[in-house]
Amino acid sequence: MKLLLLAFCLFSITILSAQTTAKDFQPYEQSIPASSLKIKMTPIPAGSFTLGNNNSSTADEKPAHKINISAFWMGVYEITHDQYDVFFKDELTSVNADVDAVTRPTPQYIDLSWDMGREGGFPANSMSQLNALMFCRWLYKKTGIFYRLPTEAEWEYAAHAGTSDKYFFGNDSSSLNEYAWFTTNSSNKYQKVGQKKPNAWSLYDMLGNLTEWTIDHYSNDYYNKLKDDATDPMAEILKTKYPHTLKGGSYRDKAEDLYVANRWSSDPSWNKRDPQIPKSKWWLTDGAHVGFRIIRPLTQPTKEEAEAFYKKYIGK
Repeated sequence: MKLLLLAFCLFSITILSAQTTAKDFQPYEQSIPASSLKIKMTPIPAGSFTLGNNNSSTADEKPAHKINISAFWMGVYEITHDQYDVFFKDELTSVNADVDAVTRPTPQYIDLSWDMGREGGFPANSMSQLNALMFCRWLYKKTGIFYRLPTEAEWEYAAHAGTSDKYFFGNDSSSLNEYAWFTTNSSNKYQKVGQKKPNAWSLYDMLGNLTEWTIDHYSNDYYNKLKDDATDPMAEILKTKYPHTLKGGSYRDKAEDLYVANRWSSDPSWNKRDPQIPKSKWWLTDGAHVGFRIIRPLTQPTKEEAEAFYKKYIGK
């Protein structure tokens, strides 16, 4: 075991096996109630890794820290329009006490997919972080299983998939075309999920296609506040709508920006063309590049803890 751990220490990820040997910690498919659709989930083992990049020219990626992450499942793909629309079209969401009146998003005033594709496996886009969180809460109410957005530390850990390189396939961006949709190959639009190669932990489109929401508020000095050997860190919750942290980059980003440690922050300009007053809290008129994927912690919270979590991040 010591030799094995020593070998893993040659990387910035150290896989801890205590939680990953359980028989129930396996890939599975989460059925979406009232549909034939399923969300593929893959296990992400507990471990430690280096969050950030001390060699970066970008200040918000420093200083790097060793971070410990508990085991969880993560969606193999970004949530698709087909999957999301079951929630969006669920007439019970806003009226049935059995689902605790989970609020349904208002309709889009125009098609915010911008003719890039909807049915058949295209990723759900143009939604606010609140919208993504409400999908998670709805799925919890429907299934009894707690789902949420990943923290940026969880996202980066899962994206690295046991590596410490700039990209999860190495340090040379010349191979990016095999793993991601970006400016060079996307034709300036998002693509159906799962068409490129996955990382070593069976996650597709972690780089490119759509930039993905995390649960964390963004701060350019967040890493200055972290301590080495922290476990499952979450950024401080701010009282403002902006900014939140996103990861992974999108179909409209350049190869040099799609490295794992890069951080994006949400911006009010993503909704600048929304003519509604007040502007929609659900949709991003200029956020066609934004999507999300979900996680399920291996250690599930109690009902009370789950409800407290959603109230803390959603407000209800």
